[in-house]
Amino acid sequence: MAIYRIPKSKQRPRSPILILGISIIAIAFLCIFSSSISTNILSFPSSSILLNYSKNYKQDHTYEKKYLYWGNRIDCPGKHCDSCEGLGHQESSLRCALEEAIFLQRWATSSCRMDSLYDMDFISETVPVILDNSKTWYHILSTSMKLGARGVAHVEGITRENLKEDSRYSNLLLINRTASPLSWFMECKDRNNRSAIMLPYSFLPLMASKKLRTAAEKIKGLLGDYDAIHVRRGDKIKTRNDRFGVARSLHPHLDRDTRAEFILHRIAKWVPSGRTLFIASNERTPGFFSPLATRYKLAYSSNYSSVLDPVIENNYQLFMLERLIMMGAKTFIRTFKEDDTDLSLTDDPKKNTKIWQIPIYTMDEEKT
Repeated sequence: MAIYRIPKSKQRPRSPILILGISIIAIAFLCIFSSSISTNILSFPSSSILLNYSKNYKQDHTYEKKYLYWGNRIDCPGKHCDSCEGLGHQESSLRCALEEAIFLQRWATSSCRMDSLYDMDFISETVPVILDNSKTWYHILSTSMKLGARGVAHVEGITRENLKEDSRYSNLLLINRTASPLSWFMECKDRNNRSAIMLPYSFLPLMASKKLRTAAEKIKGLLGDYDAIHVRRGDKIKTRNDRFGVARSLHPHLDRDTRAEFILHRIAKWVPSGRTLFIASNERTPGFFSPLATRYKLAYSSNYSSVLDPVIENNYQLFMLERLIMMGAKTFIRTFKEDDTDLSLTDDPKKNTKIWQIPIYTMDEEKT
């Protein structure tokens, strides 16, 4: 939970004095924006603007740079993946870190684990990033120690506006944020305010590491012309009993809508018979989607083990690769709608409504 600003220097072995540097599986991303960049560009209304800015970006670490570091408690992916949040929550928090770095015009520092998921050079074309095992990072830590009170501050519960406007923080070399115990970073508290979102939701999915992008391209080539569905079940279809022993669910139609017979009915108007259908799902029951084979040629990432095995080390990487494949489909059908124009398997809202309802398993129950 410390904040640092540091220039780069020669790499040093990890210091036992610096708790920050020891477990740092946190992400520290350093964002610098030259004075010539307009506020319109900083609003990032589209990915094309992000790319336009990237062409003008030059990564040159100097002593004038300021840095933003995010906690040191998370190791995802790593030794504790089973206890970490899912990739969606992780990426939401990662966007928060990157957007805060943009807002504060600071560089961000990231865990060395991150480059197994993302192309850090690719991200740095938009939001400059360094890894916590780099020479620059050790230089930053060293310099912050020498600067004393002007070097680093550990902050928690302070808004980004205060960090930017209050000279106690704005002039520091390094600012250290507090990570959530389950996510890479703290969640943004203002995600419903669309004007506060500086990076498009499509940004991180497109920043996958080069090896994941290469593998996805190979599989897409093997698939040819195809459509895709993402079927989210698992945790989303869980139920709990009320005080009368009646099972209830936050997504009352999801279990039904994501079963093969209902998927067939739902997607018939979007995907013609005979098409190749790529399925990505957290459903682990063997043969669960087999009924779809009566109308479609089914394909799963597991069909391409010769491509995946040398690349995939954890489920985070697997989902990122599958997401790239789904994004390349002619027709892509999500489980839940993200936007009004999306095609989806269910009409249940994705966001937690906190209303536990009796699950609906048949069309007849729907009518009654």
